[in-house]
Amino acid sequence: MNWLTKIFSQEESAAPAKASSDLSPTTTPNTLFASSEPITVSTEKQALATLKKFAPIRDLDDASVNQLAHSTLTYAAESVIFSLGQKTPSVFYLLKGCIELQPDCDNSYTLSDDSTLANLPLNSGKVCGATAIAKTEVVIVSIARELIQLWADKSREKEVQSDLNSIKLPAAIAESRFFLSFSEAYKENRLSLPSLPNVAFKLKEAINKDVGIEGAVKIIQIDAPIVAKLIQVANSALYAPISPLTNCQDAVTRLGLYATRNLVMGISLKQLFNCKDPALMKKMQQLWKQSLHVSCLSFVLADESGEVKPEDALLAGLICDIGAIPVLNFAMQHPQDYADLDELDTALPYLSPAAGSLVLRTLGFSEELSNLPRQASDWFYESGGDHLTLIDVVILAKLHSYIGTPRAKGLPYINSIPAYTKLKNGKLNPDFSLDVLHKAQQRINAAMSIFS
Repeated sequence: MNWLTKIFSQEESAAPAKASSDLSPTTTPNTLFASSEPITVSTEKQALATLKKFAPIRDLDDASVNQLAHSTLTYAAESVIFSLGQKTPSVFYLLKGCIELQPDCDNSYTLSDDSTLANLPLNSGKVCGATAIAKTEVVIVSIARELIQLWADKSREKEVQSDLNSIKLPAAIAESRFFLSFSEAYKENRLSLPSLPNVAFKLKEAINKDVGIEGAVKIIQIDAPIVAKLIQVANSALYAPISPLTNCQDAVTRLGLYATRNLVMGISLKQLFNCKDPALMKKMQQLWKQSLHVSCLSFVLADESGEVKPEDALLAGLICDIGAIPVLNFAMQHPQDYADLDELDTALPYLSPAAGSLVLRTLGFSEELSNLPRQASDWFYESGGDHLTLIDVVILAKLHSYIGTPRAKGLPYINSIPAYTKLKNGKLNPDFSLDVLHKAQQRINAAMSIFS
């Protein structure tokens, strides 16, 4: 079973869908079918409650939703709703019926209106990521592309959120003793925040002051384990070197100052995932392993795409869940405030993003990187542009890392999220898809073994 088969063989799914009147054909070899005309097209507005069942519409205010232009399209069974690679000006949702999605000619999956994923958009961006065929008579809601801009605006709002109280929480979390204690400590700046290891901090400061390669090497050589790891990375399959090297000077010269800084930061970050409580330390170790996996996936995806610096992506993958560190440290310091580890697991996704941004700002990371913890699990994050961004890369890598795990249940399919449509400027074809990560597994495994 290849990588794409694994993605598109889960129990339920959400994927792109389009009406022929909203689609413009392309000449790519992936457009296998001509789109069918809908049986009926209605411009009568759907009820607000119906529209707010859908993500990300449900997170918009009622006034904005009421202003969204939309239509309702009905297709006969066996109709081709849209084809892989076709362009569309709209966002589509399945209201009634069952459709089959074919991300490529070898794979398919189905989505019905009673699926737990039926509230997710069938497409994001400008290009269809699959071919959709009606298995029964289906009803599709077509939302004007204005929704994408509204969601981009909403995504930018999340970037400046700083108060835990601004986050929508389930009642069980918002009223829990642990959340209330943590939130109070967060607002009063009483959290125990990690600090950068000495070498990483000095190198970061020195490179900001335009230190040269020799100056950087002098700083790095203070820490022999980091030197060894850096040489390993420079010689690894991650960089596919032509000839091996044996010293720090050559490693820094090969990698460059910028990449060296990010790699040293990444190598040093492992020291932050530490806790004295054995049960919580186990969670820290699991968190590091997951962060490392996301980091390596991010590096390879960025390298293959050519639109994001791989070393930026590697570091971004490592820090996207760094907010769990102060949360777990707080749990160690206040064991009386939580019932068990399951309660912590439930609270982490809500507390970690805000705490992560706080940690990164305190450590002096850039605004872009400091915002990452809030965005890395926002599957429908929309930057508003057409090009792949650092955030897009981490989102794709993180979602991919859950495939084949219990975390995959309930998540959208990769071909339905905005970040996916930006790969290679929307050229969604078998020559370049997320299948590059499957092909690069040797590089990923090599990097994982070095950083572990």
